[in-house]
Amino acid sequence: MENIALVVGSTGITGSTLAQELVLQGWTTYGLARNPNHNMKGVNPIKADLLNTESLDEALKNISPTHIFFTTWMRNDTEEENIRVNSALVRNLLAVLSPKKSVRHVALVTGLKHYLGPFEAYANAGSLPETPLREEQGRLDYPNFYYAQEDAVYEAAEKDHFAWSIHRPHTVIGYAIGNLMNMGVTLAVYASICKETGAPFVWPGSAAQWNGLSDVTDAGVLAKQLIWAADSESAKNQAFNVTNGDVFRWKWLWNRIAAYFEIETDGFDTTVRSLEKEMIGKQEVWKNITEKYGLKESDLSKIASAWHTDLDLSRPIEVVTDVSKSRKAGFSVFQSTEDSFINLFEKLKREKIIP
Repeated sequence: MENIALVVGSTGITGSTLAQELVLQGWTTYGLARNPNHNMKGVNPIKADLLNTESLDEALKNISPTHIFFTTWMRNDTEEENIRVNSALVRNLLAVLSPKKSVRHVALVTGLKHYLGPFEAYANAGSLPETPLREEQGRLDYPNFYYAQEDAVYEAAEKDHFAWSIHRPHTVIGYAIGNLMNMGVTLAVYASICKETGAPFVWPGSAAQWNGLSDVTDAGVLAKQLIWAADSESAKNQAFNVTNGDVFRWKWLWNRIAAYFEIETDGFDTTVRSLEKEMIGKQEVWKNITEKYGLKESDLSKIASAWHTDLDLSRPIEVVTDVSKSRKAGFSVFQSTEDSFINLFEKLKREKIIP
């Protein structure tokens, strides 16, 4: 049977990488977004608002996807609002597609907040679980929009008899501009500012993150797991963690990133700093850098998400993930984390995003 993919959130880090991988693997691929990218070779763009069922009906009237890959969310002021809005995104899409009876599999991308709680819970060390994080760990007794999104998938799956998979990456490293949660691009921009101004590459996180074990997820690894799970019998109706497969300590990786950019790092001290504060007043500096080197984007707020990097790097415990469940089920893709960052930096240079 022909595989027809609908990638929801096709302009983000995960969605854009996934859409391109699907095309490479011969899938008919549609990319849905509020402002779709019309320059992705082989990806059919669809403009729609997930909160507007009339918009979805019109956009999808001639499309009958077999596989849905849900890779997007909307950030709101409170977790209660996150729950309301983000569950509606999933529920609305699946309701609109339900009469077609074409969907065989729905994949939902969430993340490690499944185990750690929403952003505002990070500071509450008492609510944080032991690591490594495993899929068998139950839900926290704390409001979480990931749970609401999962429940929306489960309800529709029971009604319409499709299979599902849930994917929980750690921080996703990959190429996307204008993304609200992009550590890789944010660190590249920060390092470029440090190099241009001669400032030290200041570690903005906690001692636990500096010294403890960690891992991340290359967008390409996540894309391959999503596609593997889509038609794999061993992955049906399962939740999987997904990371590169290696582990590191930030005190090592931070110095490797500094060496790549040929800048000095001051290491870690007892003061937990904030990258968001470090970037205050840097808009004019970045504008000058873009003019000097002929870069594409002069608006710092469109390429750097310091707030999200701060949240990741200031966690009070080490965060490392167990991925043996997917390994046992047959998914064996591996990626060097240092290579993930270097490959991203090289692409940012080629695309004239950083000098």
